[in-house]
Amino acid sequence: MPTITLPDGSEKPFDAATRGADIAASIGKSLARDAVAVRVNGELWDLTRDIEDDAAVEIVTRDSDEGIELLRHDAAHALAEAVKELWPDTQVTIGPAIENGFYYDFSREEAFTEDDLQVIEARMKEIVDRDEAITRELWDRDEAVQFFRSIGEEYKAEIIASIPSDEPITLYRQGDFIDLCRGPHLPSTGKLGKSFKLTHVSGAYWRGDSSNEMLQRVYGTAWPNDKQLRQYLHMLEEAERRDHRRLGRVMDLFHFQEEAPGAVFWHPKGWALYQNLIGYMRQKQNDAGYREINTPELMSTSLWEKSGHLEAFGENMFTTETVDGRHFAIKPMNCPGHVQIFKQGITSYRDLPVRLAEFGKCHRYEPSGALHGMMRVRAFTQDDAHIFCTAEQITEESIAVCELILGIYRDFGFEDVRIKFADRPEVRVGEDEVWDQSEAALLKALEVAGLDYTHNPGEGAFYGPKLEFVLRDAIGRDWQCGTLQVDLNMPGRLGATYIGEDGEKHLPVMLHRAMFGSLERFIGILIEHHAGNLPLWLAPVQVKVLTITSDADDYAQAVVAEFNARGLRAEADLRNEKISYKVREHSVAKVPVLLAVGQREVENRSVAMRRLGSKQQTVLPLDEALSTLETEIRERF
Repeated sequence: MPTITLPDGSEKPFDAATRGADIAASIGKSLARDAVAVRVNGELWDLTRDIEDDAAVEIVTRDSDEGIELLRHDAAHALAEAVKELWPDTQVTIGPAIENGFYYDFSREEAFTEDDLQVIEARMKEIVDRDEAITRELWDRDEAVQFFRSIGEEYKAEIIASIPSDEPITLYRQGDFIDLCRGPHLPSTGKLGKSFKLTHVSGAYWRGDSSNEMLQRVYGTAWPNDKQLRQYLHMLEEAERRDHRRLGRVMDLFHFQEEAPGAVFWHPKGWALYQNLIGYMRQKQNDAGYREINTPELMSTSLWEKSGHLEAFGENMFTTETVDGRHFAIKPMNCPGHVQIFKQGITSYRDLPVRLAEFGKCHRYEPSGALHGMMRVRAFTQDDAHIFCTAEQITEESIAVCELILGIYRDFGFEDVRIKFADRPEVRVGEDEVWDQSEAALLKALEVAGLDYTHNPGEGAFYGPKLEFVLRDAIGRDWQCGTLQVDLNMPGRLGATYIGEDGEKHLPVMLHRAMFGSLERFIGILIEHHAGNLPLWLAPVQVKVLTITSDADDYAQAVVAEFNARGLRAEADLRNEKISYKVREHSVAKVPVLLAVGQREVENRSVAMRRLGSKQQTVLPLDEALSTLETEIRERF
């Protein structure tokens, strides 16, 4: 006779073992309809699993975060069932829910085509219509291995064989399809609904090891209803239109090539954008009391051993051995180098805080399959800074950093910024007492500043907790950019000290701070957020002067010279092409301001101004056009 305690504290007694589905039905028809799982004493269970003892219970609905993840997991199982029905010789491997969707990896000799995806999707909808019961079964491990081998599923058998013998093996059956899974799952395939779509196919190595067989990974997305599915598919279309890799080519900013995987080849216009960002950030940092430095990219591995990076991060570092037998590493981070500069000379408590900033080039090994334009690279520049301060200064300095970061994001058009508090990871350096102090200091800064935040458990750096600043872009995607980390470990590991008021040596607190994060990634995000239509002050080419006839060539060049002399980035297009062709070409290249000049403009010392995205043009005296654009740039914030 279990007594069920609901989230509001109310209790429901039952005469015998009950199930989540029964509890939901006892509360209301709508809840029973929307229920997809149940949380029993904090653990997710199937709705059909018996609850025999007293328990705290919460019904999980299809539109909750956990419910959506469960729908996506069930969609992956429906995908696998459909593929097995259509091509029985295909082997299934793994199929998890992921952010915004799901995938399943298959071993199949013939490649899946776009037409195949449509056929599979249609079969998945048939499986939903069948409303097959999904049942949980407990198996002996060795029996499960033998069963899957008997039906030709060698990959699944290998997974099960690797599970410790004392762990339970749970299989889920739906129709004639059975799969290894911890669960939970929906009560039946009909509960999944049809708000899903298969999107694309890619390659994936078995168990992520390039020495293993290449599998075929089928991706899909699933949502609680058709409206959310349509919204997501529209977002995907918009994301493709805004893709920074495509726009980078169109705007002639940068390119990538196989000889330097994960590294950017900056073209003149792209480099102008890059330098414009550095100039902006340099001014902001100077105004905030930072001093700019530069540290070596190649340093002895002994330094990285002392800092703890080699142990915690070594597999992502590029290392080399010189002919004299010394071992070096290309820096993946700037922090140890900054400590070396802080250690030079004697620092008094009166000198603190010391704020050191660097546009530091870093390299980190990322698997080839993980590289994605400028969003995931191997070579990047961090707008990195480290603040050395006393424990009493942590709160004040942290608040100043938060205000600086949020102000910078507003300048670039990001108004929706979320803050996440990430605490200690499993693999870390330092004592728990030190971590307690670091985490408390960051939380206090958030409280004093009145900033809202969410908890991101276990995602701190290996040397300290951090705040993550997440930007939401124009089409609703989240991008983690800036960070602020409190570090009470590294200064001691690397021997950094200051002289306190008592005349003794003390360990400084080290605040790690990045605002863009990496310039490459931030530029990619910026391009996609604005769909390439960068603000006038930031655009690599701000003004393009287009001649209507060759008689205006000299005047066009004179206009460009005047704009450049006043600090605007202007270029002329003197080609013997129709003005409509020139306007279309430079609009596609996202130039913010186009100035057309012909014989009339020459005679009147005027220009015909057209803004990007507008079909209207305004004829202005040249001096007025110059003044208007100068004022717009000067008063941009």
